[in-house]
Amino acid sequence: MIWVETPTNPLLKLADLSAIAAIARRHNLISVADNTFASPAIHRPLEHGFDIVVHSATKYLNGHSDVVAPAVVGDNSGLAEKLGYLQNAVGGVLDPFSSFLTLRGIRTGAADGAPQRERAAARRMAGTAAGSGASLVSRLASHPHHQLARQQMALPGGMISVVVKGDEGYAERIISKLRWFTLAESPGGVESLVSQPFSMTHASIPLEKRLANGITPQLIRLSVGIEDPHDLIADWQQALRRE
Repeated sequence: MIWVETPTNPLLKLADLSAIAAIARRHNLISVADNTFASPAIHRPLEHGFDIVVHSATKYLNGHSDVVAPAVVGDNSGLAEKLGYLQNAVGGVLDPFSSFLTLRGIRTGAADGAPQRERAAARRMAGTAAGSGASLVSRLASHPHHQLARQQMALPGGMISVVVKGDEGYAERIISKLRWFTLAESPGGVESLVSQPFSMTHASIPLEKRLANGITPQLIRLSVGIEDPHDLIADWQQALRRE
């Protein structure tokens, strides 16, 4: 099996889906893509030849931060039958109300314009954030995977990671001064969130591995919600000014 996450959490690196799917087919391997941070609105790995796509539906699919839910998607009937058997055998079935909430989020996400507002705000935020450090956004020309993003992403995403220029406590001080961004880990909802992966989502990884992989104290991860972009940009700028 080949398993990829794209974009990765928290550095937003991209995997070349078509190339990886071709390698998997050549070696008769099952290919799986974790598409949580992109969502089907941006990435569609099945169209690039992947066998299975997984999501943490808790995030963009639900879009309201009120369920804990997974999703496994595929277009191979043989694999689907095997996965369905395992789901039934181990009892991996979502409860009815969480299913209702997830379907509500999927059905209304495009209709209420939330994804469009999130991505519009993220595009503007990315340019502003880049002025304070290295902005890890694939749709910015400065990103090493910019061309790949243009090829396989239908839209820019709502996630931004920024490596700010400062000492080890600089990111924490900026985060503490933000007013519109809530300090929380699970992204993809209508509200804008901020986190420091070094001390939050990835804190359990040994220190040397975090640092070797670029997860430093200066890394800030933003999940852009549906608030007005002007408010979010102004919030980021005032946090920098007050620091």
